[in-house]
Amino acid sequence: MKAIMVVGTTSHAGKSLLTAALCRILSRRGWRVAPFKAQNMALNAYVTPTGGEIGYAQAVQAWAAGVTPWVEMNPILLKPQGDMTSQVIIKGRSVGQVGAAEYYEQYFDIGWQAIEESLQRLSEEFDLLVCEGAGSPAEINLKHRDMANMRVAKHLNASTLLVVDIDRGGAFAHVVGTLELLEKEERALIKGIVINKFRGQRSLLDSGITWLEERTGIPVAGVIPWIDQALPAEDSLDLFERRTTKSYSDLTIAIIRLPRISNFTDFDPLEAESSVTVKYISPREPLGHPDAVIIPGSKTTIADLMLLQKTGMAQAIQNYAAAGGTILGICGGFQMLGKFLADPEGIEGETGRYKGLELLPVKTVITAQKIARQRLVTSNYPQAGLPVAGYEIHQGRTRLLDSDEGMGASGHAPKQYSYKTLFDDPSLGIVDASQSVVGTYLHGLFDNGPWRRAWLNHLRQQRGLPSLPTGVANYREHRETILDSLADTVEAHLDLKPILS
Repeated sequence: MKAIMVVGTTSHAGKSLLTAALCRILSRRGWRVAPFKAQNMALNAYVTPTGGEIGYAQAVQAWAAGVTPWVEMNPILLKPQGDMTSQVIIKGRSVGQVGAAEYYEQYFDIGWQAIEESLQRLSEEFDLLVCEGAGSPAEINLKHRDMANMRVAKHLNASTLLVVDIDRGGAFAHVVGTLELLEKEERALIKGIVINKFRGQRSLLDSGITWLEERTGIPVAGVIPWIDQALPAEDSLDLFERRTTKSYSDLTIAIIRLPRISNFTDFDPLEAESSVTVKYISPREPLGHPDAVIIPGSKTTIADLMLLQKTGMAQAIQNYAAAGGTILGICGGFQMLGKFLADPEGIEGETGRYKGLELLPVKTVITAQKIARQRLVTSNYPQAGLPVAGYEIHQGRTRLLDSDEGMGASGHAPKQYSYKTLFDDPSLGIVDASQSVVGTYLHGLFDNGPWRRAWLNHLRQQRGLPSLPTGVANYREHRETILDSLADTVEAHLDLKPILS
């Protein structure tokens, strides 16, 4: 089948962004396109309609191509858990946990078979694949077991683009060094070089481009300017580099930047709200006085909860709640809000029972069986009757406390036992009687425009601010605008002839 491959000289070179842009550009030209990434390591995951997990970046790329995300678009997903171990997900299903040293011994053959099967199925349904590599294709110590880069390109005989991030410096050395370390047959597949994240006067780069083309014999297919409105990042390193560009906003929402934060793509719709400033706060930083605090998902909920307790952030959150602050916990954050968490099988590490934040009358047991499914429900809070779409990804089972189980030392027992469910499915979360502490298992909650605005209006009322209109579109429409803008920019600065010929 026809395929294009996008590899990078380094991580964060812009492979995911370029792949998404190509999917949208080629789809607009009439191709039936699908994205593909053989192996992804990320904690931002999406659940397909069949209930399988893939990297969120591949879901975005599928939407860019105008198609439904399939598990075959990312047949191997590794979700790091710390201590050099990862959960291994093959074709959407968790198959176990493994250490880095044992992964390729146990899963290389199984993984490559899943890759081949996925490519075969995609080839039967689509005209063209736009494939994304991982990291660098020239990691000499890893090349013999690299399933995500040139092994895929050779398997597909794919015309390949090599992307380099010029903003960090050393771009020419990165390109030449990468090409020098590729095998002859791998290098022959590189049809174009893309210089990404360029800032400044384009003419000042011309002499360097001429030298690079003469030195490598490969054309520079494009110089992509710095794009401020980027797509969701694949890992949490991006959170350390985020800076707000808003000079003023009505509300400030603090998100606890857990060490193993997952699915922080949940909060992109909040960042897109002009009246909201989103701040990611380390557990070691002061909490301050935000309008709301969000405890996000975590791949290792218990370990991150223990860090909150060790650093004093747990006490700060409890004090914030006692003062009437609004707290929202999503997935792992929901589990942390309860009285305790138990891990009888040692799924997250050592077996045991651990004290939670004691702000909601629930307890959680971590189990081996994972729930991963899309959901469509109706809200009871903050406004009744709103349709809400999202998805679940969790290994815990959370239930309400029995009346004789108590709420512990935080002193909130009387009001905490009075609660209501968030949605018409009680298993998806609850809110306390004061409507200030909320816990839910539903990812993608803020993608729902009317629900998001209703929740923001709840915060605005506490500040005496006028309400925002709730009859707004869901975030997917904003994402479509971003994808179109991205494709327009890339198309204006990229020559596709080298890879399409």
